[in-house]
Amino acid sequence: MNTSSHHIALAASGGSFMLLAGAWTFQAIGYAPCAMCIWQRYPHAIAIVVGVLVLLGLRHWGLYVLGAAATATTAAIGLFHTGVERDWWQGPTSCSGSGFDPSSMSGADLLSTEGPSNIVMCDEVVWELFTLSMASWNALLSLLLTGIWIAAVLMRRAR
Repeated sequence: MNTSSHHIALAASGGSFMLLAGAWTFQAIGYAPCAMCIWQRYPHAIAIVVGVLVLLGLRHWGLYVLGAAATATTAAIGLFHTGVERDWWQGPTSCSGSGFDPSSMSGADLLSTEGPSNIVMCDEVVWELFTLSMASWNALLSLLLTGIWIAAVLMRRAR
């Protein structure tokens, strides 16, 4: 069987779809996402849109580069998020540590005794498998998808 570049691109896009579906499934069963988890979803959505465009017949190698850039971006965010979870470096003050960022709060917020009850902090690991968090798994699998996109680019450019 002769695998073409667009089949490889569709497989990579399908991988992003599966990762995004997995994130939504975890959310549906009660694992609320933190801000950085949400940030990791947007590039997957872009890779899925690229896959739809490929499916519709747009098969320019530059489109495949966009898919690779999208999955590389979510992998980078996932790696950064992993570092925040493991205390390798500090994360955004809005979603790590105490989450208290007085510069972004109004006077009423500062005086309020009520706080949101469902905030998930970016520096907390809420689920892991084989000692890897969801952010770590996203980073690893997204790097794999980036490689698949790059293979599609190289195949397309060789034509």
